[in-house]
Amino acid sequence: MLFLLKKYIGSLLMPLPLIIIVSFVALLLLWFTRWQKTGKIILSLSWLTLLLLGLQPIADRLLLPVEGKYVQRYEPEAHSGSTHKTQAAPIKYIVVLGGGFTYNPHWAPSANLISNSLPRVTEGIRLYHLNPGAKMIFTGGKGVNAISSAEIAAMVAQSMGIPVEDTIALKKPLDTEEESEEVEKVVGQQPFILVTSANHMKRSLKFFEQRGLHPIAGPANQLAVTTPLYPWEKYIPSAYYFSHTERAWYETLGRIWQAIKPVSSDSQNQKEQKKE
Repeated sequence: MLFLLKKYIGSLLMPLPLIIIVSFVALLLLWFTRWQKTGKIILSLSWLTLLLLGLQPIADRLLLPVEGKYVQRYEPEAHSGSTHKTQAAPIKYIVVLGGGFTYNPHWAPSANLISNSLPRVTEGIRLYHLNPGAKMIFTGGKGVNAISSAEIAAMVAQSMGIPVEDTIALKKPLDTEEESEEVEKVVGQQPFILVTSANHMKRSLKFFEQRGLHPIAGPANQLAVTTPLYPWEKYIPSAYYFSHTERAWYETLGRIWQAIKPVSSDSQNQKEQKKE
């Protein structure tokens, strides 16, 4: 119940629903009250906000700090003077967090992974090939679909050549906090690569570290563009770049909730045991 309430409230607080709600209030003022000037000002500001948040320079300026330092992809460490990449402690697990998905058995497997999910899975596969012998762990519940996000992601990985015996689907978690709980049951205290979107990495790491786990950041799906673009890509409003604004706002709300939400007693016990 709390999960659904959180999702409903969070959805209403996203930029587009907020702008629509504020614009609707402005229209009510214009049509049914004497507050004509106030209605015009609110409607004009709503339109201007919608315009600005769809521009690439503004949207990506908002998103870049959220993606933060998690722009370098994890690679095995190389010894000085050697052309062969090696690492001191082999990684046994690569954890790929779930994201948007649907399930239509008539589609290609990868078509069922929406938005941020497919880049996470493909980055996980890349890291799997850099870490021979590793297992890939996919997380995510089924929501209103017939099968879970974790199962679909594992299906996609298998369709791209990952052996079935090297994939593990954790089908119960509904959010990142629950994902950290389920992953702990599999990996224990072993270091593992945590693959999620760059803008989601900081919040994800905190959930796992609160449980005393040892994740290594494996960011995927970097979105904020810092390379050259054509002028029309930068200065004509776009739904694509508006989605970058949404990601920045979504993660900001998530971090605020994470900061004010009491740490679960289970996570607190994990931290105390680690100190001992």
